[in-house]
Amino acid sequence: MNKEEFRDLLKQSRFKLGFSQQDVVEESRTGITRQYYSYIENAERTPSVSLAKDLARVLQLDWTIFFEIESNKKLHKE
Repeated sequence: MNKEEFRDLLKQSRFKLGFSQQDVVEESRTGITRQYYSYIENAERTPSVSLAKDLARVLQLDWTIFFEIESNKKLHKE
């Protein structure tokens, strides 16, 4: 999955639930900021496994999607 597909998947899940980015942050109870969530949603930051699980629970997605972005895979190969 590329960055655009990842971003679209997270946005679609969020919109389907009627959530804003702030709603996702508050529902996850992780203590992250809306700005940091925005970085994650736009594939500019990779969350920890724990954070990925919390966000995925809120968005009703599989937590492993946060680690299936092509740019992340390239980083881990080097």
